[in-house]
Amino acid sequence: MSSRSRRTLRAGAATAAVVLAAAGLAGCSADGRETIRFTFSKREALEFMTELVAEYNASQDDVEVVMDTSGVDVVSASFVRGNPPDIMLANYNYEIARFVQRCALTDLADTEAAASTREDLQPLMDQYGYCEGRTSALPYSVMAASVIYNKQIFEDNGLDVPQTWDELIEVADTLQDAGVTPFYGTFKDDWTVGQGWYDYSLGGSMDVIEFFDGMAAEGTEVGPDSAVSFQKDYAEPMDKMVQLAAYTNEDANSRGYGDGNLAFSNGEAAMYLQGPWAFSEIAKTAPDLELGTFPLPMTDDPADLAVRVNMDLAAMIPEGSRHQDAARDFLEYLYLPENIEAYNASQLGFTPTTDAAAPDDPRVEGMIEYYENGQIYQGPSVLVPKTIPVFNYAQAMILGGSPESYLRTMDADWARVAFRAPAPASDADAAAETEESAR
Repeated sequence: MSSRSRRTLRAGAATAAVVLAAAGLAGCSADGRETIRFTFSKREALEFMTELVAEYNASQDDVEVVMDTSGVDVVSASFVRGNPPDIMLANYNYEIARFVQRCALTDLADTEAAASTREDLQPLMDQYGYCEGRTSALPYSVMAASVIYNKQIFEDNGLDVPQTWDELIEVADTLQDAGVTPFYGTFKDDWTVGQGWYDYSLGGSMDVIEFFDGMAAEGTEVGPDSAVSFQKDYAEPMDKMVQLAAYTNEDANSRGYGDGNLAFSNGEAAMYLQGPWAFSEIAKTAPDLELGTFPLPMTDDPADLAVRVNMDLAAMIPEGSRHQDAARDFLEYLYLPENIEAYNASQLGFTPTTDAAAPDDPRVEGMIEYYENGQIYQGPSVLVPKTIPVFNYAQAMILGGSPESYLRTMDADWARVAFRAPAPASDADAAAETEESAR
């Protein structure tokens, strides 16, 4: 830890938002401190991060962090203008990963923050691309999602959490026979189908990393005769997804996310395929409702159980930052155990560091053992180019469209796009590009 981070003045946090109003920043604040611009993209956690920034600013006299919440489009434009933020905490997706692929971010491998992160999460980071020889981004918050269930309804009907496909069907049949809707469906909103029904069905059936590695290798050759394809590898999981959809409320096709949260809080179904972000909405109506989570079983082998995760936030420092040392100091502060663990606890996220304690919220307790054992996958819906409308296809299938037809269309889409993300760059490529730009 640097000397700055060791200082422990930590005066009381200011409660007012510290949000960047101007497009640019001078190198020093009014009191002579070095000013760095910190981009933060998660608006629902703005209050927490505002206080943490204020605490850091009060803890030392050398650096002032100013927070910028203007969004990914503005950040992308700042890279083009040669004025990127000094440090970023952003949702890790294809949009952000473009900076990784182009080696536009510094190597963080020698930081204490990097030494503290779980190695088994790196393959998930690399699914979006990488810069050879660099650790360009560090996970800060992992959001895990799985089936949400009403513990009281399960108890009233003498049900245990299912661990195999056959047990899941038995649970659904038992509930239906008792007059209880097994699953609440919100098929009007395509993203709820994609994030939940589609992703959980696929992630519980296959090795997602292996599949997409195979798809990337096939490229334009993806089709009925390729080693891997949507129509071959997704056929059985999608058929099972459609089978489960028959156990939903009769009006599932016209119900959206808000309807689902309200209905589930009123006890109108036993299970709900949503992420932990739904807990706060459900609690508005039923704050004392006892809820739990479990991975959707899609095979008859409990060893295949896994939970869906996404890198909800990752930390990055752009090459173009003019305040590298100050940015790294703040990075190390963000990763202090008391800070990163408190942040994730506030968001029901999982802390991606090796020594972090498991979440203590009983609503996510059912996912802990799978996260700790590395039985996790990234949602297949977010691992395809945005030009392929996966959410629309998933919604069409669950509303009665032919899975075979839509999966064939997805293969054709993939072959046309041919996974056109740029090939991973190297440090040598980045150096050559920098030298050329300087001429």
